[in-house]
Amino acid sequence: MSNVPTPAASSPSGSTLSEAEAFLAKYPDVEAIDIILTDFHGIGRGKMIRRHELASIYKSGRGLPTSIFGQDVTGEDVDDCGLVQTGGGGDGRCWPVPGTLGYLPHTGRGQLLISMYNEDATPHDVDPRNVFLTQVNRANALGFVPMGAFELEFYLVDREADAGGLYHPASYAMTKRRSSLRNTMSVDEIDEMSPLFDAVYEGAKHLDLTLETLISEYGPGQYEMTIRYRDLMRAADDVIIAKRLIRTCARRFGMEAVFMPKPFGTEAGSGMHLHLSLADENGNNLFADQPDGSLSPLMLNAIGGIRGTIGETMLILAPFMNSWRRFASAMYSPASDDWGVENRTVALRVPGTPGKTRHFEHRIAGVDANPYLVAAVTLGAALDGIEHKTDPGKPSTDEIGHDKAPNDLPRHWLDAIDRFGASDFNKRTLGPRFHTAFTRIKQAEYEHMALKVSAAEWEYYGFSV
Repeated sequence: MSNVPTPAASSPSGSTLSEAEAFLAKYPDVEAIDIILTDFHGIGRGKMIRRHELASIYKSGRGLPTSIFGQDVTGEDVDDCGLVQTGGGGDGRCWPVPGTLGYLPHTGRGQLLISMYNEDATPHDVDPRNVFLTQVNRANALGFVPMGAFELEFYLVDREADAGGLYHPASYAMTKRRSSLRNTMSVDEIDEMSPLFDAVYEGAKHLDLTLETLISEYGPGQYEMTIRYRDLMRAADDVIIAKRLIRTCARRFGMEAVFMPKPFGTEAGSGMHLHLSLADENGNNLFADQPDGSLSPLMLNAIGGIRGTIGETMLILAPFMNSWRRFASAMYSPASDDWGVENRTVALRVPGTPGKTRHFEHRIAGVDANPYLVAAVTLGAALDGIEHKTDPGKPSTDEIGHDKAPNDLPRHWLDAIDRFGASDFNKRTLGPRFHTAFTRIKQAEYEHMALKVSAAEWEYYGFSV
C-alpha cells in the first residue's frame, strides 16, 4: 500500500503530461515557470523556464547538477562533503512533483516543485524529499498512511535596514502606520496588513494550498499561518510552497518575510510545529482514543520513539547558528524531550481535544528547518517506537514558569553537529551519504560563522578587556 502515485512510463515521480497541458490551457498568458528543487537547507534552487519548455520536463525530465546538494546555505561548495563534483561534473534527472504545478498571480509566472532521480529512475538518495519518501514508504509497508500539517511563524520587516544596520517590523500594508507593540492576536493588526494577506490567500487558490487560520503572533510584526491537515508528504510540500508564496507577495508590498527563527533577540522566536498522526488505508485515524477514552497505545509508542531521538536530531530541528537563539527563552520554544497533554511547555504536545481527530504536535523545530528532513526524522523515530513498543514515560505536568526536568539535549550548535554526526539513528534514517554530507556541510558552516566578529563583541570587548 502506497500513497505515492504509480509512475507513468516516462516519469518515475508519477507526474503526467496531462497536468502540464491542463495548466497551459488554464493560464494561456503565462510565459514563464519557476522550477524548484529543494536543497539541504530548504532553499529552492532551479531555473526559470519558458512556456514552451514545460511539456518537455513532463516527457523527459530536466537535468540539474547533483552538486546542488553539496552546497552550504550561501550556495558555496563544501569540498569534503562527498557530493561536490570534480572534472566535467554531471547532472541528475529532475522530474515534476505531481500536484505542485500552480500559478502565482502576483508574479505572473507558474511554479513547479521538482525532485531528482538517477538515470535508472531510482530516487536520488540525497534529495531531501526523497530522504523523507523513504520513511513514507516504510510507513506504508507497515500499513500506515502518515498524515499531518505544519504551522508557520514568521516576521514581516522593512526591506531596508536603519543607519545602524538593524531591521525593524514592517509598516502596515494598508495604513503605512508602524507599531512596535506586540498586538498579540489583534484582529485590527491583521486588518491593517490585509492587502498583503489577501494576496497570499489569492495565490494559495492557484497552488492547491489550503492556508487556514492567520493570527498576529507574540512578537511585533510576527504572524502565524496554519495549513490544512492532509497527507504528510504533501504537507511538507505545502511548507515549501507557502514560504515562497509569502516571500514573493511580501516583496511586492515593499517588505520582506523573514523565516529566521530569532530575528530580534528580545522578541519571540518563530517555530514550525509539526502535527502528526497515522491513518489506515481507509483513512481511519489510528491515533484515535480508545473506547474507554484513554490515549492510543500506538500514539504513545510513537511519542516514545521520538523522545529517544530528539537529542540526536536537534541539528535537523535547529540547523543554523541563529536557530539556537530561539531556545534562550524557552517559554514557548521548548528545548526539551518531554511530552504532555494540552501543555505548550513540552516538546511533544497532545492537544486536549479528544476523540477521532487525536494527534500529537512536535514543537521544537524552528521555521528555518527543512520540512522534509523534520518530517523524515520525526516519522522515522515514531515508526521505531511503534516497532519496539517504546514506553513514552510519564507525561509532564509542569506549568509555565516552573523548572523543567533536566534532559540530555545539545546545549549549542556545535554540540548538535557532533551529536548528529555520531548518531546511528540519523545514518540509518537519512541514509549514509546524506548523513555524512549534512554533517560536514554544517561543520563547515560553523567554522565559517565562528570567524564572524559581531558588533556586540566590539561593543562589549573591543576597548575594555
